[in-house]
Amino acid sequence: MIKDLVPSVHFYDQDFVDMYDRSWVWIDELWTQGTKENGFSGGYLSYPGQKTFNQFYSCLSALFLVYSNQTYSPFSMLDYFYSKQEDSGAIRSDYSLEDGSFVFERDNPEGVCPPLFAYVEYGFYHKIGNKKRLKEIVPILEKHFDWLRETFLRENGLYSVPEAACMLGNVPRDHMYYPVDFNAQLATSALYMSAIGDILNDKELSFRYKRLYFSLKTRINSMMWDPENNFYHDLDVKGNKIGRKHIGAYWTLLAEIPNEEKGDALIAQLTDPELFGTENPFPCLPANDPDFSESGNGHKGAVIPFNTFMVVKGLERYGKFEFARECSIRHLYFILDTLHPDGDQAGDVWEAYLPSKEGRSIDPENPEFPKRRFMPMVALITITLMIEDIIGLVISLPRKTVDWTMTNLEAMGIEGLSLKRNLITILSNKQPRGWEIRLESEKLYYFTIEILAEGKKKTLPIPSGKCSMLIDKL
Repeated sequence: MIKDLVPSVHFYDQDFVDMYDRSWVWIDELWTQGTKENGFSGGYLSYPGQKTFNQFYSCLSALFLVYSNQTYSPFSMLDYFYSKQEDSGAIRSDYSLEDGSFVFERDNPEGVCPPLFAYVEYGFYHKIGNKKRLKEIVPILEKHFDWLRETFLRENGLYSVPEAACMLGNVPRDHMYYPVDFNAQLATSALYMSAIGDILNDKELSFRYKRLYFSLKTRINSMMWDPENNFYHDLDVKGNKIGRKHIGAYWTLLAEIPNEEKGDALIAQLTDPELFGTENPFPCLPANDPDFSESGNGHKGAVIPFNTFMVVKGLERYGKFEFARECSIRHLYFILDTLHPDGDQAGDVWEAYLPSKEGRSIDPENPEFPKRRFMPMVALITITLMIEDIIGLVISLPRKTVDWTMTNLEAMGIEGLSLKRNLITILSNKQPRGWEIRLESEKLYYFTIEILAEGKKKTLPIPSGKCSMLIDKL
């Protein structure tokens, strides 16, 4: 059974646990082997109606496959794209499922898409702990970075890519020439390339990408920030700010671009129901935008799981863990309610959801949207955010650390999670003596527990074998 191969989660709401388990069953059903014709060696996560291997979706999939105890390798999905790198350094967004050839799109002729490789590889390292892999892929990532710089960097120090490269669907971006999201994504990538340099003890690599990161950060802050409406905006070809707000601006949080004051102003708009604080957080357009639609209308009013994931991870960078967790839980309830609707109609999981009630977003002009059972989006919430934000576990294999952040004491935890060749179990339960955390491990690691509501934080070495701790004694 799949359940025996991947970690089990425990949570006081059994529906969340069932959704997590079902996600792995769907992933197993959709797991497909590559062919000699398309050149994909190993297995990959497919989806209904798939026609291409898409770089963006492969990167998203890797963010939850790292929790499969390597039952479903996340590496092959990225290695396929590395194997396609051209002499120029280019790695295109889409390759044919039939023969592995580059799929040309008129609205994105260079086949560029959000550059997430460094962010994902950094996550691989902390979940799976393979430094040798980092050494091997750094030259590929550097060459790709060089291609992005040579092809899309303009004289003002910002990058210009087509609208289609930003993966925001039909969100109106008239006259956009310098997209805020792509520039913030590239800054994120530079930040993690610098971090990879630190891991490899390569000071030159770390410094080079740190300099590139600060160069982008400075330009985004000076040219894209509007102090009147406290928001980062796309620019037109002349460098003028385009006043429309959209969710892509929140990539700046993940890239740690705003200072504390700007960050607070930006985050405040995520709680405003007239802006991005809809019941199902966070729509692509704010609720007061004239093009916002309660029926989604494609991406215009839709809540896209990946955007919610990206904002949650950005909120963590600014110390807003409780709000990030609350939004993760709210979004997961909408996914569940759409899977189990009232009445006789059958439910499912989708690529895009409605902002204020259960159901999928619809696009009258695109019958293929949203994709049904599109796990590269859905499992980011039902698996990754379930472990990292709803339960609250952050794992680093190289550091031998597990950090558990709880807002309040609740019955939850994880069982049978692989830290390389070390299976660990961490569970909290209320006992007659008070709240207790049970731990089981095959090797020593360091465990940090933080309970925000009680202001408690403690780091302890956890020996091999079974042990427990009473929260009251911390």
